[in-house]
Amino acid sequence: MKAVEILPMKKILLVEDDPDIIQLLNLNLNEPAYRLTSCMSGNEALQTIKNDCFDFILLDIMLPDLDGIEICRTIRGQQLKTPIMMLSSRSEEIDKVLALEMGADDYMTKPFSVRELTARIKAHLRSREPEVLVETKPEIRFKDLVIDNHLKKVSLKNKRLELTQKEFDLLLQLARNPGKTYSRQELLTLVWGYNISDYEHTVTSHINRLRIKLETDLTKPQYILTSWGVGYRFADETPEQ
Repeated sequence: MKAVEILPMKKILLVEDDPDIIQLLNLNLNEPAYRLTSCMSGNEALQTIKNDCFDFILLDIMLPDLDGIEICRTIRGQQLKTPIMMLSSRSEEIDKVLALEMGADDYMTKPFSVRELTARIKAHLRSREPEVLVETKPEIRFKDLVIDNHLKKVSLKNKRLELTQKEFDLLLQLARNPGKTYSRQELLTLVWGYNISDYEHTVTSHINRLRIKLETDLTKPQYILTSWGVGYRFADETPEQ
């Protein structure tokens, strides 16, 4: 009899003080593949994260004790690369950009479609599954940059860079096809796994964060280049000095 592969259950942490939203997500993520843990305050969430490991974090910005963006920054300061999606009633672009700059991988505005939310959670989780059928070079080198796909590690001038999972996935997608230009929509689909044009700013924010970590001179990037009016590409030749 052929063995059946049993995938490990995905553990999701919901940090939300609205009991109706907690109940709603409990109902919609009530599947054997997922286990939802909920916290109603920021301090409780930080303690829970300290004591357990999660595959995904849903984090409300407006909490009774701590600001969700500060919690996100604290999590990233601990070098945890767990994907984080911010939930908020704030719909201004500056709020979304700030959350992404603090290390969030995604942002969703309340009120939201539960179907879209669960689809995006699953897309993030799928993107973290090991690639079995697609062969990728175990190591990509360009100038002083080394991307180790097996160890999920990036080094620049022999110094390890601390990247979030989405930053790593985005960099790998570009670097495995140097010189090829991707639109923001294409990157959103390939890296995040969903096709929603309203969230293309997510790509832009992650590109900016990668450049801050990679580039010596942001006015003259050497690794991630802009194809004006089209999108982004990874350099395929060493720029002239």
